[in-house]
Amino acid sequence: MTEPNISITWRKFDRAMDEYKQLHPTIRSTKPYYDKPRFRLYLGNCLEILRELPENSIDMIFADPPYFLSNGTFTCQNGKMVSVKKGDWDLGDGTKRNFEFHLEWIMACKRVLNPNGTIWISGTYHSIYQCGFALQVAGFHILNDIAWFKPNASPNLSCRFFTASHETLIWARKDKKAKHTFNYDLMKNGNWNSDFIKKPRNQMRSVWAIGTPKSQEKKYGKHPTQKPTALLKRVILAGTEEGNMVMDPFAGSSTTGLAAYFLGRNFIGIDINQEFLNLSINRFEDLGKNLKIDV
Repeated sequence: MTEPNISITWRKFDRAMDEYKQLHPTIRSTKPYYDKPRFRLYLGNCLEILRELPENSIDMIFADPPYFLSNGTFTCQNGKMVSVKKGDWDLGDGTKRNFEFHLEWIMACKRVLNPNGTIWISGTYHSIYQCGFALQVAGFHILNDIAWFKPNASPNLSCRFFTASHETLIWARKDKKAKHTFNYDLMKNGNWNSDFIKKPRNQMRSVWAIGTPKSQEKKYGKHPTQKPTALLKRVILAGTEEGNMVMDPFAGSSTTGLAAYFLGRNFIGIDINQEFLNLSINRFEDLGKNLKIDV
């Protein structure tokens, strides 16, 4: 992989951060938890970190917010029944408060998106409808909803519901009149052979068949809602150009960041959990050694 000449982008971003802080002296400055060329991680609440970033500075956001489904039920993992509690960060606080949370972080993301920027939000039925409504309340213009079909989804153990085998991604732009990036030709004619739904030379449709994370992607551990690199690769290639700034306010194990870095984009990741950021660092440094990513 050749290293793209995008250091100017980082210098421009850091200069904008300095100017923003000079104009807003009450804004505190959080030191990055991990900072490498084109890959930066922050430890903390995303609402607090987002206040420190200059407005109109991010080209694309991918967000996989809490689903608020850690409610004492169970699921199937590796053929065994396990609790669905993923952590205290996934505990809900009632429908109204959950919606207010989604609206607050979405509004914070809108401030830092550039005028032509877009946001992707991933979720299950536990959260995605609230996020979709919050996007509309915040003034975003929804472009697509993508059904990410998981051919290898876990079975339903209760046998009282349909087996959950997909998640929904919502793609929206900051303003209805904006001109967003969409790499149409790449989506239509690129190499997507691993997706049996995508037919060669046909337009890419809004249902994507992509398996859950492979074992190599969990080499250093796993995040409970970890996304496959193949999914993030497609999202980033669809809506950004080389040198663009990609951000993930709920970075987790930084699959977004690994895909962005590998594809020549810049990345800023935020997470409230130190353990997951350490996992992110291990994955990033392993990527740097091998210069490859499983897609």
